[in-house]
Formats: sequence, C-alpha cells, structure tokens
Amino acid sequence: MIHPEGNQAVQEQWKKDIGDLHLLYDYDAKNPETGASEKWRYEMWFSHEDRITYAIHGGPMAGRYNYQKADYQCIRPGELWQCNWLEETGTIVSLVYDIPNKKITTLLAFSIGHWSKPESAHGDKRDPKDFERWRGLAKIGDSQTARFLLNDQADIVEEFRGKGDLQPIDPSWPTL
Repeated sequence: MIHPEGNQAVQEQWKKDIGDLHLLYDYDAKNPETGASEKWRYEMWFSHEDRITYAIHGGPMAGRYNYQKADYQCIRPGELWQCNWLEETGTIVSLVYDIPNKKITTLLAFSIGHWSKPESAHGDKRDPKDFERWRGLAKIGDSQTARFLLNDQADIVEEFRGKGDLQPIDPSWPTL
C-alpha cells in the first residue's frame, strides 16, 4: 500500500519513481562465521503497489527467493522512498531507497530462528515445503524481542524497469 493513502499525487509519484523498478545492490559485509569481507548481492523488484519481489544472491541468506506484502511511504518525492514488510520467518524489514545517491539503507530485525538457521530460510516461497519451513523459523526463540538487528547500507549497481530474472507473482497469493 502506498502512504499516505488516497493521495493521488503520491500515487503518481510512486509510478514515476519506483513502480516496476528493479534494483541490484551490494552490501559490503563481513562473513558472520569468519569475519572476512565479502559482498552480499540483493535483487529487489518493486513489482506492485502493495508487493515486493526479491532474491538474495550473497551472504548467509543467499538462495532465498521471495515476495511480500509491502507498504511504501514517500519521504521526499523523486529522492527518498521507504518500503517496509514483515516476513513469514518473523523478520521485519525496513528499506529506504535513496534515488539521487543510488543507495539502499536497511534495518533488518531478524527473528532468532531466521538468523540462527539461515540455510532453513533458503528456497522459494512458491514451494509449499519452503513456505511452511519459513513459518516455523518465526516460532524459534523465547519472545518477539529475541532478534538480531542488522543495520546496513548498500550501493545500487544496476537499475532498470521490469522483472529481469525474477519470476512475476500474482498479487492475490498469500504472504504470511
């Protein structure tokens, strides 16, 4: 959903700024096991006014293909957009797209299950076995405050309109 709701100017700005936009971006990260520097490549497609579609190609979550119900908020037209969603793993994502500086800034509040069992978070939501396994990750931990917070910033390396290599989704498909 695009916020503020019912604001036609913001709806039009979404179409201009990020509607159908596809981004590939790299985080400069450290391997959580070895501490070695590495790149974590992410791929994001702002595919619908209330959905995002993405793939993760680097880091501990590499091999994850997903789509989510998302909320978009215009911070500064033509410059800054925020996109937020909740994953079936219990992870909360808040992403800010900085258009002129070609940056993505994120806060990921990983559920303990998602962060501590990254291999279990691999797969594709379209596979019912993966989807159910991901839901189980949200149940690991003693409370909703048992989270691993990851704040990071990525450089956008490619941007274009359209699906690219990602599979289109039906917006009626379930997310949680």
